[in-house]
Amino acid sequence: MTPTQRTRTYWLEHAWLGTHVEPGVALDVVDGRITAVRTGADAPPPGAEILRGLTLPGLANAHSHAFHRALRGTVQVGSGTFWTWREVMYSVADRLTPETYHQLARAVYAEMALAGITAVGEFHYVHHAPGGTPYADPNAMGEALIEAAAEAGIRITLLDTAYLSSGFGQAPNAHQLRFSDGDADAWAERCSLLKERDHARIGAAIHSVRAVPAAQLATVSRWAEERGAPLHVHLSEQTAENKACREAHGRTPTQLLAEHGVLGARTTGVHNTHLTDEDIALLGRSRTGTCMCPTTERDLADGIGPAVALQQAGSPLSLGSDSHAVIDLLEEARAMELNERLRSRTRGHWTAAALLRAASADGHAALGRDDAGTLETGTAADFTTIALDSVRTAGPLPSLGAETAVFAATAADVRHTVVAGRHVVRDGAHTLVPDVPQALARAVEALRSS
Repeated sequence: MTPTQRTRTYWLEHAWLGTHVEPGVALDVVDGRITAVRTGADAPPPGAEILRGLTLPGLANAHSHAFHRALRGTVQVGSGTFWTWREVMYSVADRLTPETYHQLARAVYAEMALAGITAVGEFHYVHHAPGGTPYADPNAMGEALIEAAAEAGIRITLLDTAYLSSGFGQAPNAHQLRFSDGDADAWAERCSLLKERDHARIGAAIHSVRAVPAAQLATVSRWAEERGAPLHVHLSEQTAENKACREAHGRTPTQLLAEHGVLGARTTGVHNTHLTDEDIALLGRSRTGTCMCPTTERDLADGIGPAVALQQAGSPLSLGSDSHAVIDLLEEARAMELNERLRSRTRGHWTAAALLRAASADGHAALGRDDAGTLETGTAADFTTIALDSVRTAGPLPSLGAETAVFAATAADVRHTVVAGRHVVRDGAHTLVPDVPQALARAVEALRSS
């Protein structure tokens, strides 16, 4: 991704500035960064690019497994649980190659751009060939994802994931051999070969407490700490894992992570669904973030996490589309509030502003991008524009644009997406991947027929 190398001005018909909707805002952009925010621009300045609708900071998808997109529509027949779904997921992972993964991820990331997403956190654990043999380039799969993001025009934080066991004290199963580096030291050695680029940052992940032995958790955490990199971990998504952790270690997964120094402000727990009051306090006191993935959590029948209590305790909230049952960060934001309404039978747990922050600034921060997620001087020129004249969004006053975006709009209402000062989506069409639906269909079929 090469940022724009000249001054460019965008005129925003309406802009969300973090606290309110401002009509008539001009953004000056130089070398991919916002250099001025000028309010009171009732008319577009000469030569400005006009963005009609409501412009928001670019959205951050803080938790993605790109290859899960191939499961969409194929796992809704019959009944089951997360664990039965996982077997179908493994069958897709078994067929991935660097070439087919690049093709699929490029299309998935293009779909994200169409949904207003400007940065993705890719929780990446399919590292080796089937059977566990490393590729000639041991990071061939990760490099495929980094290149796919560049070609789709979005930023990526590759959360290279340690996945070393199938359960507490158990070796990887046949499917998981290609996920494992053997031990955390070997994981760190391979991961250290990855290089950051303008559009790509390298972070770390612990798949889960069942997948990384307790004695090796600190190795992964230390690798991230030494580099100032983000560290993510699937946490208490399933009650079965919580039970197994207590049986193996006499403590909850959150307590185990705390004991081994994993929690902290650079760490994000993904899901954080089945927590004790003590777990919530530990996460809040340590400023460990929480990434909620409501559409996946409901699709897999995982449960509703205590997001309100976590935020009140001090855990910043971000959002992800995880398994990509849908790719729509506005729906993720809306679902977090509506799930809580169903559970509590009361309304208004978050304002639209708070939900937009989770979908943007706090999501970018969870991905190690503190310079994104707001429309302010000095930040990355990453933003997206929502139509205010669609069948879903027409009617409300523009001053209620934040409420309209969160509680009425969908990804289908994204009109423009700009990353590093250049149009990646213009008038609802991707500028780099000409036919995203066809690209998705070809990539999924390539996997299906392999």
